[in-house]
Amino acid sequence: MDTALPSATLIAWLGFGPGAVFGFVGNKTNFCTMGAISDVVNMGNWTRMRMWLLAIAVAILGVWAMQRAGLVDTRKSIYTGTNLMWLSNIVGGLLFGVGMTLASGCTSKALIRLGGGNLKSLVVFVVLGISAYMTLKGVFGVWRVNTLDLVSTKLATSQDLPALLAGAFGFERAGIEGWLPPAIGALLLAFVLANREARGADPLLGGIVIGLTAVGGWYATGHVGFVAEHPDTLQEAFIGTNSNRAESLSLVAPYAFTLELLMFWSDTSKHVSFGIATALGIVAGSLAWALASRTWREESFPDATDLKRHIVGAILMGFGGITALGCTIGQGLSGVSTLALGSIVTFLSICAGAALTMKLDYWRLMRAA
Repeated sequence: MDTALPSATLIAWLGFGPGAVFGFVGNKTNFCTMGAISDVVNMGNWTRMRMWLLAIAVAILGVWAMQRAGLVDTRKSIYTGTNLMWLSNIVGGLLFGVGMTLASGCTSKALIRLGGGNLKSLVVFVVLGISAYMTLKGVFGVWRVNTLDLVSTKLATSQDLPALLAGAFGFERAGIEGWLPPAIGALLLAFVLANREARGADPLLGGIVIGLTAVGGWYATGHVGFVAEHPDTLQEAFIGTNSNRAESLSLVAPYAFTLELLMFWSDTSKHVSFGIATALGIVAGSLAWALASRTWREESFPDATDLKRHIVGAILMGFGGITALGCTIGQGLSGVSTLALGSIVTFLSICAGAALTMKLDYWRLMRAA
């Protein structure tokens, strides 16, 4: 029997590559989930939101095609388990939405801005990484486990929509898996392409390419990195991921693991994982576009108030992202591509938290005026 294992280094490079493409295209097209919500709330403009929805549609269709071909099985990811942690999804999503508004962007936007020379994003990266690590293994984690995570619903099946519908109505799961994901993807595509502005070059480029990077992430960890029977444990394994499961693009935990790797570099058990490499790739790709387009420039905080706002936002994003099992990319793109109910709840909660914070900021501005 061939016991050769996929190289963890290869999996890391397969994370860095899509990450670099994400950063390059994200910077070029101004892909920003917080900006998309802001455009809708403050100006009624849905162009960037349609770009985000286009990325989700592409990811859903790509994951569906790979699953039908037997290349990946996203039911082996963290998103589609039988334990629906709905309170953690809601609270974590709301707090992440508030945090990304205070910090001028989500995790992916912070990396993109960091590649473009934004020093504020460096502060966000460090503070968010510390907050995320504290929520994974520190004092925030104790609070999370002993409060929010205790409230959950145990399902009879996995929480992806095809499984839930099959269980609720007595249908065959395989039949629903054949038509539901492409139907949802087609509806999202129809909504996106119905708008003339959304059919412009940048919205199409951003939505399609970033959606494909999520598909590529699933392929890298769920197919290339998958081992049906590890020679040491005789169990299935996923090489090169921090969760030891199939992953795609996700950024909150990788912030924490990046800081951990830098602090424990001499520990040979630590290595550059798929998630860490993805985050580094986004910075590198954004830097490449900034240099090519001559848009790289340093930017710092104008005053202490702005610094405090970004620090609070980064703390909330770190706690909220870990609690909700992902951010606008981890849950809003990769998670939703699996049609997991928890991911959809988190996606809506992030949007709600951001929108409420923007409304409050606008109210305060009007009151001051």
